[in-house]
Amino acid sequence: MKETILRQATKFENIKEIIYNSVKMYPNHVAFVTKKIKEKGIEYKNTTYKKMLDEINALGSALYKLGLKGKRVAICGRNRYEWAISHLSCLLGGMCSVPLDKELQVEELEDSLVRSKAEAIVFDEKYEEKINTIKENGKTNVKVYICMSKLKDFINVPDLIEEGTEIIKSGNKDYINCEIDSHAMSILLFTSGTTSKSKAVMLAQYGIAVNVYNMQLVEDIRDTDVNIAFLPFHHIFGSTCMIVMLACGVKTVFTDGLRYIQQNLKEYKVSVFVGVPLLVDKMYENIEKEIAKQNKTKLIEFAKGLSNCLLKLHIDIRRKLFKQVIDGLGGEMRFVISGGAPLDKRTEKGFNDLGIKMVQGYGLTETSPVIAAENFKQVKYGSVGIPLKDVQVEIVNKDDKGIGEIRVKGPNVMLGYYENEEATKEVLKDGWFYTGDLGYIDKKGFLFITGRQKDMIVLKNGKKVFPEELETLVNRIYEVEECFVFGMPEEDDKSKIKVAIKVVYNKDKVKEKYGDISEDDLYKNIWNQIKEVNKTLPPYKYIKHMILTDKPLIKTTTQKIKRKEEIKTVI
Repeated sequence: MKETILRQATKFENIKEIIYNSVKMYPNHVAFVTKKIKEKGIEYKNTTYKKMLDEINALGSALYKLGLKGKRVAICGRNRYEWAISHLSCLLGGMCSVPLDKELQVEELEDSLVRSKAEAIVFDEKYEEKINTIKENGKTNVKVYICMSKLKDFINVPDLIEEGTEIIKSGNKDYINCEIDSHAMSILLFTSGTTSKSKAVMLAQYGIAVNVYNMQLVEDIRDTDVNIAFLPFHHIFGSTCMIVMLACGVKTVFTDGLRYIQQNLKEYKVSVFVGVPLLVDKMYENIEKEIAKQNKTKLIEFAKGLSNCLLKLHIDIRRKLFKQVIDGLGGEMRFVISGGAPLDKRTEKGFNDLGIKMVQGYGLTETSPVIAAENFKQVKYGSVGIPLKDVQVEIVNKDDKGIGEIRVKGPNVMLGYYENEEATKEVLKDGWFYTGDLGYIDKKGFLFITGRQKDMIVLKNGKKVFPEELETLVNRIYEVEECFVFGMPEEDDKSKIKVAIKVVYNKDKVKEKYGDISEDDLYKNIWNQIKEVNKTLPPYKYIKHMILTDKPLIKTTTQKIKRKEEIKTVI
């Protein structure tokens, strides 16, 4: 496939070079907006690119004074400005950043600190209790505890910035003049899951810098955009996206929480949104629900058909035609990126039909993270796009349908798993990273993901069933909140596997649709709808057993189902 380059970009060796270039190009652009609720009302603080770099250098200089030069610094907290500059201070000063999941239990958080050998932790005041427990236990190597806000008995980020500013004024440029080893471990990141099972991924700045450059070449992100930082920064997709936005001169704002997303989109006039399919699907579902409430479903479908016909004549009236719908998302939303799991192609087509560009991508923590992505010139619904410029992708051990394991080679591939040579050797062979994901590449170069190798259900007749494919179809049922497909042994012959599903129903939607309904009748209604789904599938993929519940599935903080843990609850 001919390489597509939508815009020019400069390839840098490391994140320090990226940030310094952005400050040179966009010194007075707003990098971050922070909101404080005060007695007199809401106060917004705009931090320019130049101010951001000044504060990174000040914080970094203070961290050096604390003896953290060349050390590992853990960061734990919700997405906020102090998280971003703590992470960037580590990266621009040759320290290793260890982003930790704020949702971890105390024991898991403590275990992560022990395993990473972190000597400092920057934490959100919300997690003071956890930090105090860890501090009292004394099991970790942490010597320096830094709170993101002013908190009694702790060093804090605002004071360190003040202190670091004075250090620089006195002529000390040790931090500012630090030379970055672009190929050394710079980020140590734990994969999803409980820490005893998770692996610590070692990433270099060069891999992330190349990934940022590759995304700049193909994705339509503009220096006039407003991005909302929804994806957690402790996840590589979230933190790399943050750097992509900074590389492009974008303004980044923060959400007040999942319940306030729609309000925040309007409040900040957000134009770019990066999310996981679970949230993106819900956003589109809410749009459809609002349209249905106004009895405009047929009208909107007719308008979509009309605008799509005009598009073929290079006449685009979508944003004018669907202005009311777009206004529901704040009025400025123009670009949505989905990643982290397969997206329902109906959602992607729906957004694009409304005039909101939508693309999806694919990657892993171990690949810094993006491997392949769509762009608005190359979209094929159901695919995850084409490999990025500097990433090689191959399908190996193919079956008769051309489906095999996806392997990847490129500068974005991890250095390895920290202190786990055995696990590293399992996935890194001759420079290729074996993803464990199954998929195929079509004749035009588009990559399609069919599922995880370890999650694939193999029936006794050798046929293969991919849970994600069936889950996407069942999730379209109105009453279904989420679902989980798995292989269940037959009662009369344990060697035989049947396809089963655990369905979580949405209480509000059930009440809205049926009023008061018994559990048995609800079961029958949803089971009948699953039978209709079965009719669209080959017989070997039929779902033959259903468990119904209103309890949410066990998930990671990036909203991926913890399949191993879920299976324990049903078998």
